[in-house]
Amino acid sequence: MNPIRTAPNLLTLLRICLAPFLVVSILQGRYELSFVLFVAAGLTDALDGTLARLLKQWSMLGEYLDPVADKLLLSTLFLVLTYKGLIPTTVTALVFGRDVGILVVSAILYAAVGRRDFSPSLLGKANTTVQVAAVAAVLLHQLTPAIWVGWVRAITLNATIGLTVASGLHYAWIASRRGGTTSSQRANGQISRD
Repeated sequence: MNPIRTAPNLLTLLRICLAPFLVVSILQGRYELSFVLFVAAGLTDALDGTLARLLKQWSMLGEYLDPVADKLLLSTLFLVLTYKGLIPTTVTALVFGRDVGILVVSAILYAAVGRRDFSPSLLGKANTTVQVAAVAAVLLHQLTPAIWVGWVRAITLNATIGLTVASGLHYAWIASRRGGTTSSQRANGQISRD
């Protein structure tokens, strides 16, 4: 079966396709539509992994495509919401700095030692979850003046800052250990070449 045609990967592609519509709706100040589209994107994220397990439709394409779709959607939304003055510049700068740092380190590890296993850590998953909650809270805050929504918005944005820094440092620590171990093992002939 063509991996692009599997239900999980089609849902992931749908999430990518929703990104431009989300951007336009936010730029036009249509926050109700933005919130609905964001919830729909979140549902596709939850469903693609569940369907992959239930239908046994795991694919290498899906393994790479899913985090790319998440980062594309979240990064775009952080930028647009910062442009609209709804998310502080500091938060978006930290989120982007961490993601670019991880991409650079991943590329270096791949080029230097052929390492392709860049599985997300528990801190990384927690960071993504908090980022999703922060975007949802920011959008919801535009729809209702409820005090609890403002609190959730503040808490999730602060948690995003903390987890972005913590997970970035954690990835750096893991990369330094794995990169160093792999290099020394190769030098000592402990790892065979594929």
